Amino acid sequence: MKICIPTYGTSGLKDSIYNHFGSSKYFTIYDSETKEINVIENFNSHHQHGQCQPLKAIEGCNVDAVLTSGMGKKAVLSLNGGGVKVFLCEENTVEEAINKFLDGFYTELTVDGACGGHGHHTDHLHDHTH
Repeated sequence: MKICIPTYGTSGLKDSIYNHFGSSKYFTIYDSETKEINVIENFNSHHQHGQCQPLKAIEGCNVDAVLTSGMGKKAVLSLNGGGVKVFLCEENTVEEAINKFLDGFYTELTVDGACGGHGHHTDHLHDHTH
């Protein structure tokens, strides 16, 4: 299974999780079978509200699941339409999030639980000075 997590940088398992999927500068992709890590740049991070194209951002990566602390409704619908499940997580690092996900701790994020707009998030879970 390939798991995609929005991140602040390119530090792999030790990297910090970015607080909103579509605005993240990078995506860390973890393959649970091979334990391989791939970090890709999000060239769509400066989109207008409602214009996030998450499938395009991770195109060709064959992602099965996204772990995020925030995502808009259209992005959830887009990913689900492309066969990608979205899970809400509150961990600080990629490694913590992957371990909890693989242990079955996360619930799938539905459209009803998704964010209504940018500015909705506070960085209380992820206080970073990058």
